[in-house]
Amino acid sequence: MSDKVRVEVDGAVRTVTLTRPEKGNAMDAEMLRALEEAFDPSPGPGDAERVAVVRSEGRVFCAGLDLRGSLGKDQDVETLFHRVETWPLPVVAVVQGAAIAGGNELALHCDLVVASSVARFGMSLAQVGLAPSWFLTKKLLEAGGPVLTREILLIGDPLPAQRMADLGLIARCVPPEELQPTASGIIDRVVRNAPLSLRAMKATINREMAFRDAIEHADTDQLVRAALKSNDAREGVRARMERRDADFTGA
Repeated sequence: MSDKVRVEVDGAVRTVTLTRPEKGNAMDAEMLRALEEAFDPSPGPGDAERVAVVRSEGRVFCAGLDLRGSLGKDQDVETLFHRVETWPLPVVAVVQGAAIAGGNELALHCDLVVASSVARFGMSLAQVGLAPSWFLTKKLLEAGGPVLTREILLIGDPLPAQRMADLGLIARCVPPEELQPTASGIIDRVVRNAPLSLRAMKATINREMAFRDAIEHADTDQLVRAALKSNDAREGVRARMERRDADFTGA
């Protein structure tokens, strides 16, 4: 296991903690692999487990993929999110700060999100010349519907946690000092529920939401890949690193 991810199983609760606060918990290749291992479906959760919790250290929940090393490389972030989403037991995200791009998707692929009122959620990919895949866009549509998905993707500015809660995208938005007690209360409540019921409900929800995977989307995948390989993507990432406005040309 990587030193960028800590996994602890204490009785009924599996806690997965992102431990790269100095980089905003941005996910590089090593961190992605460690998170995938934390939610490995084989062997999956132990018999005593009832819930998994995703947390992070520092002020930022997760800044997304580490642009310094991820752009253009074969890092299947979808594998991680699919494992989180299809984990046999409920997954609770505790979000203390910004959840951007891949961090936003990580949180939304959890079953219940408890966030601090200072947290923000967003998908800034268009601002750096990238585009989310079919799988990642599907999650936004499931969570927020087409109108909000357009705002999140086409504008790209993060939304405050309170608005996310008001729109039903996350379960709770509370003052920072109430985040941990509120999250603990929800986790404890889930733990007291019947394990077979939890597994059955999780499987049923996932199956009923899976229909969008069957829609033909090879052409949209091609558009996403074209954005990833574009000059604009390279310029966008450089501009973000250099803290300046990007000069996009559409090529």
